[in-house]
Amino acid sequence: MSDAQVIIGGGLAGAKAAEALREQGYDGAIVLIASEQHLPYERPPLSKGYLAGSDERASAFTFDAEWYLSHDVDLRVGVRAERIDRDAHQVHLDDGSSVSYTKLLLATGSASRHLDGAEGALYLRTIDESEQIRDAIGEGRHLVIVGGGWIGLEVAATARQAGTDVTVIEPQSRPLEKILGSRIGDVFADLHREHGVDLRLGVGVDAVAPRSVTTDDGDQIPADSVLVGIGAVPNVELARDAGLEVSNGVDVDAGLRTSDPDVYAVGDIANHDHPKLGRLRVEHWANAQNQPAVAVANMLGGSQVYDRLPYFFSDQYDLGMEYRGLASEENEVVVRGDTATRDFLAFWLDDGAVVAGMNVNIWDQGDAVADLIASGRRVDVDKLADPNVPLESV
Repeated sequence: MSDAQVIIGGGLAGAKAAEALREQGYDGAIVLIASEQHLPYERPPLSKGYLAGSDERASAFTFDAEWYLSHDVDLRVGVRAERIDRDAHQVHLDDGSSVSYTKLLLATGSASRHLDGAEGALYLRTIDESEQIRDAIGEGRHLVIVGGGWIGLEVAATARQAGTDVTVIEPQSRPLEKILGSRIGDVFADLHREHGVDLRLGVGVDAVAPRSVTTDDGDQIPADSVLVGIGAVPNVELARDAGLEVSNGVDVDAGLRTSDPDVYAVGDIANHDHPKLGRLRVEHWANAQNQPAVAVANMLGGSQVYDRLPYFFSDQYDLGMEYRGLASEENEVVVRGDTATRDFLAFWLDDGAVVAGMNVNIWDQGDAVADLIASGRRVDVDKLADPNVPLESV
């Protein structure tokens, strides 16, 4: 094949990059390399609707097979990129073939962080793993989840709603404490306890056996299945082996270019020089959804920058939330509304300015929250906390 725009990665970011190439007028060859034996798919359904059995498998796929045919995208599923030859502008694949590229986009995503010694444990990163977890939940079953982060809590909620007995082990004193702080972490702790989850907080794991977990305080918890949800690691081996600059992910500039001007990176692996927030790497759906269009524009000769705020969402039981911005444990937290009824807005402040915001079961304030963050201005904290004062006036 003559030179093509080549995309490595069979997730949402890879599919959206192929779409962006066609939408932005590129009519040449596109090769999309997807290592799994599936059409490119999104990750959020794996811990939500698809895991619960309420959504069909096809709902996770970004596009159906016909879309790739009709848009003349050479989709290669079940094929892994093994090596990038930057001098020759070629990608070597594990089926013995190679493909030449004009520009190359890396969208290789992340892999689950594994727990040493946890033989037989379940993880959640792929659609096949979601199906394994779905087979492990239901009435009369006990699931132990190691890790009280977003994945752990979302699976806990889905499992409880399916009638599963659930225990969550989290070494922090609250779930999500490092991300949201103690006050908002308590909201999620209370939510899960109200729905019957056995939260074991402030304890770690000493051993994982096929049918039990032993905590570091000596308690042995029986389990039919164990899910480990202790974070993810970016898949940067291909980029590192190719000699690209890699630190906390693949280093890219504001326009998502790597240290090689013919290679771009998006999604979980992109350690991005954000024009407003500085260098950061964010493992959220929104980056996979939105970064490819900017990268593609630049691959085609443009000069765009990616400056969207980090964004993610979560649904657990009757709690739905959206989070925008980037906060740290040290930030002051201001709440507008009632955390007890779980209808509120939360704001994280740095030196009097809002740097992140969360809307919980309130769906008409997202844009106003984003505007507050983007303004970078100091706010009146009393007005910020007062539901009777429009956010535009704080």
